Amino acid sequence: MSVRPVYIIAGVGNGTGTGAATARLFAKAGYRVALVARNADHLSNTAKDIVAAGGEAAAFPVKEYNYSAVLDVFNTIKQHKWSSSQEPAEIRGAVWNAGAGVFKNFLDVSEEELQQSIDANITAAFAFSRGAILAFRENPIDNLGKRGTIIFTGATASIRGNVLTSAFAAGKFALRALSQSLAKEFGKENIHAIIDGGILTDRSAERRIGEAREEFKTNQDIRLSPESIAQSALHMRSGERTLGEAEKEMPSGWLCSITGPKSKHV
Repeated sequence: MSVRPVYIIAGVGNGTGTGAATARLFAKAGYRVALVARNADHLSNTAKDIVAAGGEAAAFPVKEYNYSAVLDVFNTIKQHKWSSSQEPAEIRGAVWNAGAGVFKNFLDVSEEELQQSIDANITAAFAFSRGAILAFRENPIDNLGKRGTIIFTGATASIRGNVLTSAFAAGKFALRALSQSLAKEFGKENIHAIIDGGILTDRSAERRIGEAREEFKTNQDIRLSPESIAQSALHMRSGERTLGEAEKEMPSGWLCSITGPKSKHV
């Protein structure tokens, strides 16, 4: 890679989940990683950890996951001067891992909580997609036949609703539809996979009690790890233009790739 590409990862949390794992893996693979999240302290700590391990990372906190804040952060990232050189930031990938989870009985969900799900899972995701696609359009096609890749992390709730997930599933269903629509409109090679399962994070473990929590932590057959999702994301970015069918078998979330022209539609 003559110009070290930038990968934007939104939704880093406290540094223990999928977003942070993806950032570490892409940094190790030679990418510059731009980290986006609401908690500035957590974001800064994750960036420092990546730099200490020999990677390039920078933190770009946003106050809220709303349309204007998320779209504006792309301009900030483009203008950022990376420490290793004065090369312009060439954004080659973007991961939307942010979201809002509301797990309550339907009649207990407040209007404010519903709005939080809409903002994080739909409105901000629209802005993120717009910023990423406009950035990709500035790129020449690389040796993989791609201009860039956009990835959305999903959940079981993006496939089907359940008790306690009415607000969460409504947002995740919409996000899944967005990814499919973007793939149809912009991608000439579209990679779309379904990831159906829980991911081990501090928060997901805390929602479980007693033995159920311990089993979720230790039993790899009943949940996914952030590292496995990160590996899928890296594999997808570096895959050949004809890659498609194999990706559909990945046991992890659902993904959408925006790529360059003249490649197979999957």
